[in-house]
Amino acid sequence: MTTRTVVITGAAAGIGRGTALHFAALGWRVAALDRDAQGLRELATMLPRGRVMTVACDVGRERAVERAFGRITGWATDGVDCLVNNAGIADPVSGPLEDLTLAAWQGWIDSSLTAAFLCTRAALPLLRRREGASVVHVASTRALQSEPDTYAYAAAKGGLCALTHAMAVGLGPAVRVNAVLPGWIETGPWQRSDKASEPQHSEADKAQHPVGRVGTVEDIATTIAWLASPDAGFVTGQQIVVDGGMTRRMIYAQ
Repeated sequence: MTTRTVVITGAAAGIGRGTALHFAALGWRVAALDRDAQGLRELATMLPRGRVMTVACDVGRERAVERAFGRITGWATDGVDCLVNNAGIADPVSGPLEDLTLAAWQGWIDSSLTAAFLCTRAALPLLRRREGASVVHVASTRALQSEPDTYAYAAAKGGLCALTHAMAVGLGPAVRVNAVLPGWIETGPWQRSDKASEPQHSEADKAQHPVGRVGTVEDIATTIAWLASPDAGFVTGQQIVVDGGMTRRMIYAQ
């Protein structure tokens, strides 16, 4: 059987790192992109030699993306089966709207929404070489609900959801496109070794979720892998919320 290949952005830490390790465990080749070169070097030591390619790249910049996918094309000459657009600024809080600069706003938009456009456009020739290829955007439940002072983050993730159905219609049937919307996911153990932390969740934290716990990186990685698999061959243009039911629970003032 031909080895399957996935490209993952924002792969040096958090959900991206966990997803890279999950795909590698399934036998896939992994091309990992991130601005954090040190984090990528660490990730490479955790993956099977010969099945990983790391590229230091700011995926919000057009020329950088073109150079990165030029390298990936030389490495994965037979094509790419899945692109995971996971990159983005993790901190959602931008502060009061009146203090939000255009440059800061653009940073959130470019790192997530613009990056997804640039990477998908660059990956299309490789995706079209493979039968059953797909794209998975990692959005957020903040595309559906908000906290104060999260304007740019919410706009970027909401844009990803709209881009998902637009791409599903425009790129099908050759390429399926879906979005995963994580809720509260604990990424502390999945950071670079010098930044990693062990979670300390209170019972109140857990009780906010109908499933009784905070989410794990594995919860997201397994969902992405399912969307990339033939088992999801009839699924496209969808937003899959993975949040332990948190956005379905009514919260009343105490």
